[in-house]
Amino acid sequence: MADYYGQPQHTQHQFLHGAGQQPRSHQMVKAATAVTAGGSLLLLSGLTLAATVIALTIATPVLVIFSPVIVPAVITLFLLFSGFLASGGFGVAAISVLSWIYRYVTGKRPPGADQLEQARHKLAAKAGEMKDKAQEFGQQHITGTHQT
Repeated sequence: MADYYGQPQHTQHQFLHGAGQQPRSHQMVKAATAVTAGGSLLLLSGLTLAATVIALTIATPVLVIFSPVIVPAVITLFLLFSGFLASGGFGVAAISVLSWIYRYVTGKRPPGADQLEQARHKLAAKAGEMKDKAQEFGQQHITGTHQT
């Protein structure tokens, strides 16, 4: 019984049509489906192209007649919407910055506060170094002028 289950089992279908091949009826159905779908999509693309050409042919004279009104109106609407969008973006940015500053001042440690502290310490250290160098230069300049 162990030999029976260990043996690979072949169906009659696999012996007739090969192990990895599908029967011709399945291949024919796939081909017919592909041709039908492809033909339908090709027909729809042709109809869409024809409708676009007809609509453009009809709309072109209307657009040419009304272009002195339409073009400035479109430009005005574009500027209006872009202005509203920009002002809204700047408003959101301002609110988020003010919120960050409020959290920083109240000690809630917002994201980036550590980097700000490090930058402040670096600037303070450099300012101290520059102050020391300026005093040293001033002392050298004063002692240099008195010696000559």
